[in-house]
Amino acid sequence: MLVLRSLAQTPHLLIQQCCRQLNTTAANLANTVPHSKWTASSLRTGLIARKRGMTAMWDDNGARVPITVLQLENCQVTANIVTLRPDRSEYHAVQIGASDRPSRTTTAQMKGHFRRARVPPKYIVREFPVTPDAHIPVGTTLSAVHFVPGQYVDVTANSIGKGFQGVMKRWNFRGLRASHGVSISHRSAGATGAHQDPGRVWPGKKMAGRLGGKRITTQNLTVMRVDTDLDLIFVKGAVPGADDAHVLVRDAKKRLVTLAKTHQAVGAYEKVLPKGVDDLPFPAGTKELAQNLPAVIEARSKRVTSPFVPRE
Repeated sequence: MLVLRSLAQTPHLLIQQCCRQLNTTAANLANTVPHSKWTASSLRTGLIARKRGMTAMWDDNGARVPITVLQLENCQVTANIVTLRPDRSEYHAVQIGASDRPSRTTTAQMKGHFRRARVPPKYIVREFPVTPDAHIPVGTTLSAVHFVPGQYVDVTANSIGKGFQGVMKRWNFRGLRASHGVSISHRSAGATGAHQDPGRVWPGKKMAGRLGGKRITTQNLTVMRVDTDLDLIFVKGAVPGADDAHVLVRDAKKRLVTLAKTHQAVGAYEKVLPKGVDDLPFPAGTKELAQNLPAVIEARSKRVTSPFVPRE
């Protein structure tokens, strides 16, 4: 029985020992691995920002550009994560916390977590998958210079809830006729069923229902300007979420990360990064790096001609 018990406990002991080794590796990885330059195979961490609202900018040619202003609030690294997947491969991530909160409103478990990281308590904590060479020392304060003006980013947040809405607002239906032949059902969906066969409404039919309040990712937004003093990121276009909501900002998966790998594989090295972007801060843009840069960094206009000059 003693042998059987020891054999039964062996897998659990191995798992615990493996987890301890991985935790030790995650804690020391950012300090032991030498920081190199960004490559096409690198995946950097993202940031947590607050959506402050929308405004407008005018580029070098006088064209008006809609802008969403995002601001960082003491965005700090709270942990480096290394875990084993079921296929025995390693999963690497960086845990980020943002927006300081009072200690009295923080749970005891999270107080210990923040105390271990030597950072003040945070309102929001999220983790971002990274490559093994992109770990950051715990406690590092990140800056808006993490993103370079001219690059593309993906912004994720919960969209504004609209409540229960009809098909015209929810699915952009045209509606029924507004004049003749329709009696008090101008905005209705019309017929939703079929004939006796199939005798039911197909699943996924576009009908009235709850609109908004979902996790939305807006992809491939251009970073137009960065303010290092106020930690502001000016992004071209609209961003999901209400004003002052927390949003997750990371390198664009399609137009930056995937496209860089593709161009690197075929040897198009001049197209690895977007036009006008020479390099990305790696593993991250920190407060120390921001002190050596101008207060405001703005991207050049991608327009070739002025919109006010008639075309020949």
